[in-house]
Amino acid sequence: MNDISPGTPRLFSRGSWDEARRVADILRGETVGGALLLAGAVAAMIWANSPWSGAYEALRAVRVGPAALHLDLSLAAWASDGLLAIFFFVAGLELKREFVAGDLRQARRAAVPVAAAFGGVVVPAVLYLLVTLSSGAGDGAARGWAIPTATDIAFALAVLAVIGRHLPAALRTFLLTLAVVDDLLAIVIIAIFYTEHLSPLPLLGTLVPLAVFALLVRRRVRAWWLLLPLAVATWALMHASGVHATVAGVLLAFTVPVVRSERAGGPDAGPGLAEHFEHRLRPLSAGVAVPVFAFLSAGVGIGGPDGLVTALTDPVAIGVVVGLVAGKPVGIMVATWLVSRFTRADLDENLAWVDVGGLSVLGGIGFTVSLLVGELAFGTGSERDAHVKVAVLAGSLIAALVAALILRLRNRVYRRLHEAETADRDQDGIPDVYQQRP
Repeated sequence: MNDISPGTPRLFSRGSWDEARRVADILRGETVGGALLLAGAVAAMIWANSPWSGAYEALRAVRVGPAALHLDLSLAAWASDGLLAIFFFVAGLELKREFVAGDLRQARRAAVPVAAAFGGVVVPAVLYLLVTLSSGAGDGAARGWAIPTATDIAFALAVLAVIGRHLPAALRTFLLTLAVVDDLLAIVIIAIFYTEHLSPLPLLGTLVPLAVFALLVRRRVRAWWLLLPLAVATWALMHASGVHATVAGVLLAFTVPVVRSERAGGPDAGPGLAEHFEHRLRPLSAGVAVPVFAFLSAGVGIGGPDGLVTALTDPVAIGVVVGLVAGKPVGIMVATWLVSRFTRADLDENLAWVDVGGLSVLGGIGFTVSLLVGELAFGTGSERDAHVKVAVLAGSLIAALVAALILRLRNRVYRRLHEAETADRDQDGIPDVYQQRP
């Protein structure tokens, strides 16, 4: 991860490196990451429902990796266990930065979105269980309770970036804080409730490479050839322990220091390692890991209109859609109101409740983690897993469309205010002060 020094032999021309950097900068954009995620899912759905669907399933089932280390996994398993570890590493870095140096650093400011994240996990889970239990769904349907609890960071931020150019910056901060805490809760849920066979020795073994990794990054070591093998070893041992391997990504991220080096002018001066690693790995996460996971996970044969009806009338699928479309907004709004009403924590003064309402609907976009939990709950490739995928896609699409409608209208209001303020400033040099939220 080190930059190229003048004495390093060049494998690529200067133009090639410049082009690679431009591509990386593009991939760091929220809109591009969300678009690639959507493109991967759409491509998978088209292929899985085409005459060549057998080739898609054969591709997912291709096994690669060293059998001696019990890592001869299918490509679908590599995507969910391996590539998503990169996604959760980046999410963990972002979460730690928020706790140490961002909005989560101040308890009063963090309390509202953190409570909203908890509400957005509890209410969808309760609604899912109510739907599945009241319908008499058996066959372990309750195992999917966590499917509608996740908010997809990339997808949600991409929608907000596209439709909300004039929305308050506080809205993005609220959504980002909610989403990263949501991801942390998802990791805890996966580790506790979706670990069936725990092997203590490999789990204890993860502490060794993890501790060495932590020691090196604390000393501001950035050399990829030292850190990458340790990260892979941590991931492999976590995978062997029975705990979902993506947990390793978050644990590794939490060891990375956030605060900048105090040695001004020294070789370690500049951004903290968390910011450095996030900057370097976000293009890999947004441009490769998440889209490939979506491509290898979202493809499910619907079987025409009859198959779609069968999938969406499954009580599990109904529970997922209700959890995402209704549970998420209700949970986020109720938790936000309760904390704002009965504690000293306040909603950001730049936000109106209708803004939070649109954002809470946006929180119903559950994609990456929801698909992962569906596979863990019902088994990859099972009929119920296929129904879950259809439900997650349908629920996320509904949430995205409704949120886009609400926030688009709010964006127009803020745009008119901005234009009026700009015109007033141009007229007399003193802008009006809008004391009330629109």
